Amino acid sequence: MDDDGGKRRLDQFLAARLEADGVSRERVKGWIAAGGCVVDGRVVAKPGEKLRGGERVELTGATEPTEVEPEAGPLDVLFADERLLVLDKPAGLTVHPAPSCPEGTLVHRLAHSFPQLRAMEGMRPGIVHRLDKDTSGLIVVALDEAARQALSAAFAERRVRKTYLAVVRGVPRCARILEEPIGRHPTRKTKMAVVPESEGGRPARTEWRSLYADPGGRFSLLAVTIRTGRTHQIRVHLSHAGHPIVGDALYGGMRNERDPLLKKLARRQLLHAAFLRFAHPATGGELSFSCPPPGDFLRAMLRLSRRAQRVVVTGNPGSGKSTLTALLAASGLPACSADAVVRELYEPGGDAARMLRARFGARFAVAGTDPDAEDAPVDRAALFAAMRADEGLRREVMDMVHPMVRHRMAVFEAAHADARAVVHEVPLALETGWGRRAGGKADTAGRAGREPGRTAADDAEWGRADVLVGVACPLEERRARLFATRGWDAETFAVMESWQWPAEKKLAACDVVADNSGPREDLAREARRVLAELAGRRRARMRALARRLAALLADDLEETSGESA
Repeated sequence: MDDDGGKRRLDQFLAARLEADGVSRERVKGWIAAGGCVVDGRVVAKPGEKLRGGERVELTGATEPTEVEPEAGPLDVLFADERLLVLDKPAGLTVHPAPSCPEGTLVHRLAHSFPQLRAMEGMRPGIVHRLDKDTSGLIVVALDEAARQALSAAFAERRVRKTYLAVVRGVPRCARILEEPIGRHPTRKTKMAVVPESEGGRPARTEWRSLYADPGGRFSLLAVTIRTGRTHQIRVHLSHAGHPIVGDALYGGMRNERDPLLKKLARRQLLHAAFLRFAHPATGGELSFSCPPPGDFLRAMLRLSRRAQRVVVTGNPGSGKSTLTALLAASGLPACSADAVVRELYEPGGDAARMLRARFGARFAVAGTDPDAEDAPVDRAALFAAMRADEGLRREVMDMVHPMVRHRMAVFEAAHADARAVVHEVPLALETGWGRRAGGKADTAGRAGREPGRTAADDAEWGRADVLVGVACPLEERRARLFATRGWDAETFAVMESWQWPAEKKLAACDVVADNSGPREDLAREARRVLAELAGRRRARMRALARRLAALLADDLEETSGESA
């Protein structure tokens, strides 16, 4: 070619020379980038290379197809006119051909159903923006060149509003506007990353708001609006903030995930383009579209919401709490006893034994032992007698020991987090507040919801019950059992009874009451009834949560649709 290219970009020069042949500048760029351009005997792969003038330029066009071969396939078209389409793209479908995916893309299906697209050259006819392969949701496609140019300009000039739904790990506490620049990862070229602008990062702005935060802190549902269109922008920003999208293997959303069912439910990043607003390229009228996420969103959130149902068994002395707990444990439910934990804490070297020694010295040490020894045993009979005689001392000891018991039981529950339910036998559940539930009838403080400043972790630590099970037994029957099995006398029974709520009040505060007034086989039947009640409550909880999450998704789509651009 001749020498009239001085001080012009290489791609501009070649596009101008080939315009009469119907070759676009984009196609020229592709040929240059593919290594098909030689300048004065030197291969130049940069379309922006500047020509000085007088060079010899040779260009060889690529031999690969310049048109997409139509392929039949389903399309979920939400809107169509003679200028554009709006579709709901399923997860797993690549938008346009690439070396790693030369066929089976959305563009191939579009070319089959909308043959007018083939009038546009290149391998991306009509594509004005894109979604990642595993991101579902709304995408707009131009049906002619004029619409393509107008829509491309609208996206480039940020005149299109795009809002996504994302399920992320944890509960974000970060800023609601993320503006870290994004560029190619310095060592892994398949990834993007937060990169300083001085090192190639480009400005990016992501805004988010929380629609739902899991009370256990495991996940959140976010509505995310992007003001720029960087590759993997939402995934990069949220991962950088410490809350990767669930299912995102590239940016950490499935790192260390041990739940095999969740791995099956979240096979892709749970990111969905839910809302789109833009001006029609021909009429200028505003178009708004919204669509709900596919079912994997709700199913994965329900799985992430799953936790062991916390069952607290309580009752007055001699009612049969331990027997019922053992029957529930025999069905396969992990169970622990507060009384058993207290015994362990008082063992030589136990935490409660050391604390009593530090507070009271040798007062409650077994006679004849060294009270300063690490393994000095506790004289529990002397301790009990002192607690009977001194209410202030009793409360002081309870305030020392009960937090240790709560911690041990919380650790036990965490170790069985995958169980369908965990049973805690706690005689003083109501008296100490362990049986309270937010808004429940056993919430002795009368408050709905969590106290100010209290977190989900606090609830787990304090043993807030999901289901409070009381064991009922007549007073005289309880007294007779304790006299026969534990050797209690009337005074001991009266003292222990006085330290608890009256049986009628305690049972009235429970969700489920098991009758233990008869023989053991009757209690076994009661245990089966309790298990059925627990299972029904678990199912009801998940159904209620599913309705709530579905309503949140629907409400947000409606709310977002009503927002001004």
